[in-house]
Amino acid sequence: MAEKALSNSLKVHRAMKDLTQEELAEMVAVTRKTINTIENRKYIPSTYLALKLADALETSVEDLFQIED
Repeated sequence: MAEKALSNSLKVHRAMKDLTQEELAEMVAVTRKTINTIENRKYIPSTYLALKLADALETSVEDLFQIED
């Protein structure tokens, strides 16, 4: 069975709120680089961070992160 990838729409949701990577990072207490690596699919956030991101962007974890087929 092939391993499935995790995609995200973090950049889209961040842009909809007119936030920079730095501003979002401050809201969830991480670095701008962490936000950048999540957006570029180089880092998968912990459940806790995913929940914090969803809360900060006023959306659900399911809207931010999806499993690709």
